[in-house]
Amino acid sequence: MPEISNIIIWIILGGISGWIASKIMKKDSQMGVGMNILVGVVGAFIGGWLAGVFGWGPATGLNIWSFIVSIVGAVILLFIISLFKQKE
Repeated sequence: MPEISNIIIWIILGGISGWIASKIMKKDSQMGVGMNILVGVVGAFIGGWLAGVFGWGPATGLNIWSFIVSIVGAVILLFIISLFKQKE
């Protein structure tokens, strides 16, 4: 079970990563704090998985590499979501 301090760090870094990704994808005006956190946290899982698949090394801990991987994963997530929204 993760410690409460780790969960708080996930939420803070997820929010920052999601916010940066939403700025990159020009979706910031459509997203609130909650969506930025959700996109950042889910993006961290996507980015971490992709880093492992491509052999770029693990994205673990509180460091710049994990932060970059999280942002890249969040951008990919927002791109995939935008593909589905365009079809509506």
